[in-house]
Amino acid sequence: MIKTVVKIEGMMCHNCEAHMVKAFEETFSLKKASASHENSQAELISENELDADKLRETVEAAGYKYVSSESEPYEKKGFGLFR
Repeated sequence: MIKTVVKIEGMMCHNCEAHMVKAFEETFSLKKASASHENSQAELISENELDADKLRETVEAAGYKYVSSESEPYEKKGFGLFR
């Protein structure tokens, strides 16, 4: 799995976050998506690396400014069994 952090300028509220998450979910096959106007970014979890040009297009089509994106391997953290 891959975690992609997309830096975005222009999100001002929770509605902006929801709008951006919906745009990403409609464009990409994602396992999880979240956005934060306070941190000016979105975090996307996917099976494969996402295309940076398509990320830019998605952000700009939603009415915001794409700043950058970075991807890294992602391992789901959960509760383990303790013995």
